[in-house]
Amino acid sequence: MNVDNTPDPVIDRDLPTPKTEALAAQAPRKRRWRERIPVVSQLRQSVGLQRGMLVTGLVITGVFVLVAILAPLIAPYSWAQQSVNGVKFGTQQPPSATNILGTTVSGFDVFSRVIWGSQTALLVILAAIACSIFIGIALGLVSGYFGGWLDRTLVVIADAIYAFPSLLLAIVMSIVISHGQSNLWSGIMATALSITVVFVPQYFRVIRAEVVRVRAEPFVESAKVIGVPTGRILTRHVLRNSTRSLPVVITLNASEALLTLAGLGFLGFGIEATSAAEWGYDLNRAIADVTSGIWWTSIFPGLAIVLVVLGITLVGESLNDLSDPRLRTRRRAGGAA
Repeated sequence: MNVDNTPDPVIDRDLPTPKTEALAAQAPRKRRWRERIPVVSQLRQSVGLQRGMLVTGLVITGVFVLVAILAPLIAPYSWAQQSVNGVKFGTQQPPSATNILGTTVSGFDVFSRVIWGSQTALLVILAAIACSIFIGIALGLVSGYFGGWLDRTLVVIADAIYAFPSLLLAIVMSIVISHGQSNLWSGIMATALSITVVFVPQYFRVIRAEVVRVRAEPFVESAKVIGVPTGRILTRHVLRNSTRSLPVVITLNASEALLTLAGLGFLGFGIEATSAAEWGYDLNRAIADVTSGIWWTSIFPGLAIVLVVLGITLVGESLNDLSDPRLRTRRRAGGAA
């Protein structure tokens, strides 16, 4: 009887086989952290005109943010400075070497106030959106997950706030919050909080609708069955899957916040000129100048508002279109053709 003493072949289980290679090819590639950033991921998906709109909006918005951050370095004078080296600028002076964009009816440098106004606008936008997101997400999360009488009450309150014109509501809240005090930080916070009251129902509705959808998913039900605490379910399972629409809402609300700030300043409910520069206030002071042929006091603050709102709106609308799978499929089909 012959005994085969040949050792069995050693199979290296770490070596890839055709089956494992096929499974690895079918497995989705894990996205890098840069690809998970909302704007970056949408930019990679955009093509053609849509990409041009998104890039244009990002460039305008980026320039606005940089100007606001570097305002102390870019602006030649302070927002309320009326003289240099003991020599007054004069009122309603045309553009010159000393004042490259002229002066206002109050003797302020137009270029400096436009630059400093970008900083005021950025601070108000950030404060308003931060407060709106925090309050709106918290209320929407609790209302959508627990439901019941609390959900009905919050929905009725949100609908009641929607019944008021947003600018009128912002004016009323600004008067209630500021009590006539309009220095830099109190004016910024009063304006931001008045805008927050207008924005909270929007975030509440968006988050609540997503939470109502997510809470019925099997993974949430499984978490309840195995005894996961409610707080952990809300934060780790429900909230993380209910914020996909927030980048779009944030960009669209940023432009609306800037317009509300300009409207409050134009109507005289914003920040005083000696406390901070604000584009809406400067437009209000320049109304009488237009009929006298003095164009520089109004055109530059107005142009700043238009450009910033245009840039933020282009970003928001592009993200809104790119978040729609039907539009993405249509664009890809058009590009392939």
